[in-house]
This record gives sequence, structure tokens and C-alpha cells, in this order.
Amino acid sequence: MQRVALLGFALVTGSLFRAMIEWQKFRFSFFKNLAMSTENPRILIVDDDKALVTLLVDYLSLEGFVTESAGDGAQALAKLAQSRFDLVILDVMMPGMTGTEVLARIREKYDTPVLMLTGKGDSIDRIVGLELGADDYVPKPCPPRELVARMRAILRRVMSPKKEKPSLVTVGPLTIDTVHRKTTVQGKELTLTGTEMALLQMLAENVGKPVAKSDIYATVLRRAMGRFDRTVDVHVSALRKKLAAEAPDCFCIENIRGIGYQFIFNEPAAP
Repeated sequence: MQRVALLGFALVTGSLFRAMIEWQKFRFSFFKNLAMSTENPRILIVDDDKALVTLLVDYLSLEGFVTESAGDGAQALAKLAQSRFDLVILDVMMPGMTGTEVLARIREKYDTPVLMLTGKGDSIDRIVGLELGADDYVPKPCPPRELVARMRAILRRVMSPKKEKPSLVTVGPLTIDTVHRKTTVQGKELTLTGTEMALLQMLAENVGKPVAKSDIYATVLRRAMGRFDRTVDVHVSALRKKLAAEAPDCFCIENIRGIGYQFIFNEPAAP
């Protein structure tokens, strides 16, 4: 039985899931030397649904992840202050401090990638989360295999070295340091998420040229573009605001209808 047979976490019966967990434990123990890296990624799961968290912890541990959990926003922020995590899985709907409030607090101090869990029809929550700095989102219920694929895509994006490209990308007063993961405009550092930095880098490397939206999804998000997916649009909107705040009228991310986006540098006229 393959993992693709797993249903969404909210729909899977406990007995079926447990049986498959036991099978996966056997496979994991047999192939443990083939783990994805010598230092497995550390994941913080933030959700008040204890049953769901237990399933997530079991499944992700079998996929080679080291997991910790927090039942609310306060616990999550305390754990982030004490330990380093490679990725946070954050539920939107939680009592007390909501997921979007927790995300805003995270972004005040940390650049840790965040994957949001949202209700299937909560498009507003998804957009707000992306605007606040989430790297991606997954609607619930979600097949475990898709969740893991999204997680690994984010981790590859933020952890993989860019060996074949120059360490500095410069367009006018904009400088992107891909080695130290730092972006500056006119010498002032921009606060960008990992996804925003990767997107800005792709656009800046193709300054003056249209970049297909499907290519952005494949390169930046490392997944295919969904039919009603606005993830890239929201990240572009955030980049526009951040660039305009530091260099008004200097840069433009133009929407090319039917294609994607084009990064334009408006060089100041000579005095």
C-alpha cells in the first residue's frame, strides 16, 4: 500500500492511518541510512487540534523530519525563542492568538519559513497570511504526501546553495546577496521572506524581460500553478510595497497580461 492511498488528515480513520504508520515504521527503519540529509530538518507544528498534531508528528517523523509541537501561539513563540527550527507549520484557526497574529509576531524577529494550514474555502485567510510573510499555504484537509512535497519545496528553496549563479545580483540601487541572504536598496536592508527574496532574485536576474508566471511557480515555489492560485500575485504585491517604501518610482514590477511579470528599473535621468 502506497502513501498516495492516504486520505486527508481530517478524513482518515484512526485504524487505517495507524496500520499504515506501522508499515511505514518498518520501511523507515529499513531505509533509515537513506535519509534526505545527515541533519534532518527540524519542524515546529502549531495547531490546537491534538489528534491532527499526533498524526502529523507520526507521519513527518517517518519522512525523516524532527518535529516538535505547540498547542497555541504563546507556546510556539516560546519554542522559537529557545530553539532553531527550519520550518513552521502554522494553523490559522486557533483559540486566543490566531495563526495570522502568530505569523506577524514571528516575522518581527525571525526569517524562519512558515507554511500555513487554512480551511478549504478560507481564501481571505490565505491572502492575509501570504501578505504577512507566509511562504506558502496548504488547505485542510490535505493529503499528507502533498503537505510533505510543499514542505520539501520550501526547504530546498531556503537551504540549497546557489552554486551556478553569482552571489550578488545588482540592479541600480538594489543588491541581492544570495550567499548571506541579504537584500538592500540604497544601502538599507529590506526585510524579505525566503519566498519574496527568491522571487525578487528571479525577476531581477531577468530585468526588462517578461517572466512567465508558470516559471515562477516552478522555480520559486517548486510546484505547479493551481487554477485559482494567487500565491505569486500576493508575494508580488508585497514586494511592490517594500520596494516603493525604500525607492519610490525606482522599480516597477509590471503585470504582463497572459504571461506573468516584468521587473523594470527606472534609471534616474542625468541632472
